[in-house]
Amino acid sequence: MRAPAPGPGSPSPWKQRKGAAARRSGRRAEWVAALLLMAKGYRILGMRLATPQGEIDLVGLRGAVLAIVEVKQRRSSEEALLAVTGAQQERLRRAGRALAARLERNIPLIVRLDLVALAPGRWPRHIPDAWPQG
Repeated sequence: MRAPAPGPGSPSPWKQRKGAAARRSGRRAEWVAALLLMAKGYRILGMRLATPQGEIDLVGLRGAVLAIVEVKQRRSSEEALLAVTGAQQERLRRAGRALAARLERNIPLIVRLDLVALAPGRWPRHIPDAWPQG
């Protein structure tokens, strides 16, 4: 007996499996990125943080720098950089400023947008201040 066909608007079982694999791969990439940043002296404050502006993949703190980190897995670091649109960058900036305002510190925080790019067969690449505000 065959399973009933999916109804209109519902994803096919193939797309559901493919989506689950992509989520697992994305979570693995975030863990690799977190380990890389910790090795560089960052304290990871959160992963997959939900904010009113959207989700932040990683938040790291090193000194007075609050790094809002986008993690991208692509064929190359260049493709990962280009995968983040201007609108996404602005959303990350707003989320970072809101988060910095909530953290109590004796010194003001510098909010920076970083990228950790993962590509097959290559070491992960951390790009500090990947999209400088100009």
